[in-house]
Amino acid sequence: MKRVAAAIAIALAVACTTPPSTPEDLIVVALASSPVSLDPAVGLDESSQKLHQLLYRSLLKTDADLRVVPDLAVRFESADKQVYVAEIPRGVMFHDGREMTADDVAFTFRRFLDPKFLSGRKGAYAALASVDVRDRYTVAFNLKAPSASFPINLIMGIVPQGSVAGSRQPIGSGPYRLKEFVADDHVTLTPFAEAYGGAPANAGLLFKVVPDETMRGLELRKRSVDLVVNDLSPDLVNGLRSLPGLAVATSPGTDYAYIGCNLLDPVLADRRVRLAIRHAVDTGAIISYLRRGLARPTTGVVPAMSWAYDAGDADTSYNLDAARRLLDEAGFRDPDGDGPEPRLRLTLKTSTDERYRLQAAVIQQNLAQAGIAVEIRSYEFATLMADVIRGNVQLYTLQFVGITDPDMLRRAFHSKQVPPNGFNRSHYANPDVDSLLDAAGLALDEAARRDYYAKVQRQVSADAPLISLWAKTNVAVSQDNLTGIELSPTADFSFLRNVRRVR
Repeated sequence: MKRVAAAIAIALAVACTTPPSTPEDLIVVALASSPVSLDPAVGLDESSQKLHQLLYRSLLKTDADLRVVPDLAVRFESADKQVYVAEIPRGVMFHDGREMTADDVAFTFRRFLDPKFLSGRKGAYAALASVDVRDRYTVAFNLKAPSASFPINLIMGIVPQGSVAGSRQPIGSGPYRLKEFVADDHVTLTPFAEAYGGAPANAGLLFKVVPDETMRGLELRKRSVDLVVNDLSPDLVNGLRSLPGLAVATSPGTDYAYIGCNLLDPVLADRRVRLAIRHAVDTGAIISYLRRGLARPTTGVVPAMSWAYDAGDADTSYNLDAARRLLDEAGFRDPDGDGPEPRLRLTLKTSTDERYRLQAAVIQQNLAQAGIAVEIRSYEFATLMADVIRGNVQLYTLQFVGITDPDMLRRAFHSKQVPPNGFNRSHYANPDVDSLLDAAGLALDEAARRDYYAKVQRQVSADAPLISLWAKTNVAVSQDNLTGIELSPTADFSFLRNVRRVR
């Protein structure tokens, strides 16, 4: 923590007020990494996806309650959840001056059915059987079986028919068109005056790649960057929020941080041990001190703002007495009273990122108070993920990022979704949960789906294959002369079309 604070202090001490060299009419946004691909079917990294939201329009989008609602679609319906029909409006123009038609929509999604087309997104469209053009503006998506969760996959930028995969000169219908893309340096977008729904409020966007977060803070202070969204640590935000000329905006986010338990491990297979760990971890202290308040308590994977969220009634409180009692019941009694010997020993694997190493250290201290000795092992992210996927772990810390659809419950907890098929990295198996998740996927109305998902959340909370740590708070730090900064739960970049500079 001291090293982070020192870096912030040094950066701010040397900061000056040199005016930006970028034209004043451009809004400059710092990115932590360069986009990989501006093709929405190919670019999976966060920076690429943020830019897709500005270059393209989709049939659907998510609202503040994380419901899937129309974006371009003027009609979207399904009688049986196996055939979905979407109609686009007349007069949606691509950046090259062509009108968007159903042929373009069909081409966009048929790419995922082409065996020769390479995309990390293809797995999401495994349920799609075919795409039919019904008329110039109407398209039908035919599924192999009914699925109420499929529409989330129609949040995908529409590209013109015949587009070349991975093109460096992408053509969309979004509020901005690409002017320049210099890998690892910057991307410049200019307004598209003919954009459906109206042109942006500003004269363009410059995305500046600044990999080092201390430098991102410095560039804000120098006014050479106008805005940073979710790419600053809580410590750095805390150091910047009191400086003159800067403003901070926040909103509840969807990222979910947790301790994963490998249920294949004989110790962690005992639910009482997992519940003891939950009672022993002081998540309130982690949120207040490590996260600087830029997080909130959470009970599970589904975000609290979601239409499908259920808080349940499980006791998730910080309670060392309850933790010790549960360990006694599980047979892990204190061997020496107030002596140094632990009840049991576990290993916790985490990232080498300093923030998560500090978090692991707090968890280690918390569990020691309950009599659980924890050895921390930190790894580069790729190595950590490989161990988690192979089941070469006991405890581990990770995050689910950008959760919008409650179908994540299926991916995370269905017994058929263990890696490599899904995200059930805890190897959790409960036949009742499987049945509920299967039923939720087939339910034809939202009320029924909500009921099934609520029961799943309650049962999973009672079984505790994951220990909830916190839900992220989105944060944007900007120059205080900008207006129109409104962060959605997913912190998508679509709000940038409304950002302008006040003179």
